[in-house]
Amino acid sequence: MSTLGIVGAGHIGSTVARLAVDAGVDVVIANSRDPETLADLVADLGPRARAATAEEAAGAGDLVVLTVPLKALGDLPVAAFEGRVVLDTGNYYPQRDGRIADLDDGSTTASELTARTLPGARVVKVFNNIFSEHLGALARPQAPAGSDERSVLAIAGDDASAKQAATALLDTIGYDVVDAGPLSEGWRFQPDTPAYGLPYDGSTDGTWSGSTAKRVGAEELRAALAAATRG
Repeated sequence: MSTLGIVGAGHIGSTVARLAVDAGVDVVIANSRDPETLADLVADLGPRARAATAEEAAGAGDLVVLTVPLKALGDLPVAAFEGRVVLDTGNYYPQRDGRIADLDDGSTTASELTARTLPGARVVKVFNNIFSEHLGALARPQAPAGSDERSVLAIAGDDASAKQAATALLDTIGYDVVDAGPLSEGWRFQPDTPAYGLPYDGSTDGTWSGSTAKRVGAEELRAALAAATRG
C-alpha cells in the first residue's frame, strides 16, 4: 500500500502514523479539530505525512485507521468511508462514552457498533488491546513474518479480504496476526479480558507500565483469547 488514512491523532493514531512512515508508507492524518493543529506532529513525522480533515483522511487510501472514542462515531463523515477497509481501534469505556445499552447487555460489540455506523466500510478490529508505548516498542518491521522476534496482534472482522489487507499492513509495520474470528468475537480482546494490555507488559510486578514491553507470540495470545469470559 502507498497511503494510509488515520482518523484520530491521539496516542494510538500517532504511534501507528510513526510506524507507517518509518516503513515507507505515506500517511494522511486528521483529528477532531483543524488540520493546522497537527502541524507539530506532521513536522515530526516528516515528508511522508500530511494533516487533513477527517473526510480527506478517510478518502486518502484504501485503508483507514479509525481511532476515536465511541461517543464520537456520530460525528464521522460517513460517506467518506464508503468502500474503505477501516481498522477500528475503538473500545467501550462507559466513564468516557456514557452508557450504551447494546454494549452493556452484550447484544453487540464495540466494533460491530462501528460497522453499523459505517455501513459502506469493511471493519476490522485491531490495535485496541495494546498500550501505545508497547505498540511502538515491539514493532519489528525488519524481522521475517513468523520469526521469534515478532509480536502478534489480534484482529477480528467479517470480511476475509479486509482481514488480509489488515494483516499486510501489520506485516509492513512489524507485527504478525492472530485471527480472533468475526467482529462478534472482538469482545475477546476488549478491556478487562486477559488479552487486553498486560500480555505486552514487561514489568515484573504485574502492573501496567509503559516503560517496558514484552514480546507476545501467537500461542500466548491465543491462550489469552480463549480464556476470555463475557460478563
